[in-house]
Amino acid sequence: MKIIGIAASLHVGSFVNRLLDAAGGELPVGIGFEVWQGLGEMPPYEPGPVPAPVRELFVLVDESDGVLITAPEHSLLPVELAHALDWMSARGALAGKHVAVMSASARACGAMWAQAELYKQLQAAGAVVMGAELVISPACPHFDEDGLLAAPDLRRQVRAVIGQLCPAEVLEPALSL
Repeated sequence: MKIIGIAASLHVGSFVNRLLDAAGGELPVGIGFEVWQGLGEMPPYEPGPVPAPVRELFVLVDESDGVLITAPEHSLLPVELAHALDWMSARGALAGKHVAVMSASARACGAMWAQAELYKQLQAAGAVVMGAELVISPACPHFDEDGLLAAPDLRRQVRAVIGQLCPAEVLEPALSL
């Protein structure tokens, strides 16, 4: 099984990028995880030939069993993510694909708004959408020195989102430790 991660932030080291990396560390053994780094190269959708960065994303999504997206801490999605979703929607790349979404914000409404906007676009693209709002402050230390999630409660919440992407027979042995 393979999951593709997409962080809806272009800022290296941003909270959502760190959350995505940490979430990858919570996957059960044997689950492949690859973070797609091409968001900054995503052109606006237009009919016609598919540009190379879009083809790369299509191949990764097609070869994956699921997609994990971390949404930004605010209610506006990056325009580059909107472009990626437009391309995938127009070409049916997400039709029937399981997509889990996590959003984090210091305020509950920030996570809720970001996730609602992302849900609308993903559902319009035909994705099977699942996820959770994580109301955690990006200012607090949530990561250990290795970049993994430090708080047991947060790890449980992230694992619950991941659990929606992974079949039960894969999750049970790994998450019952």
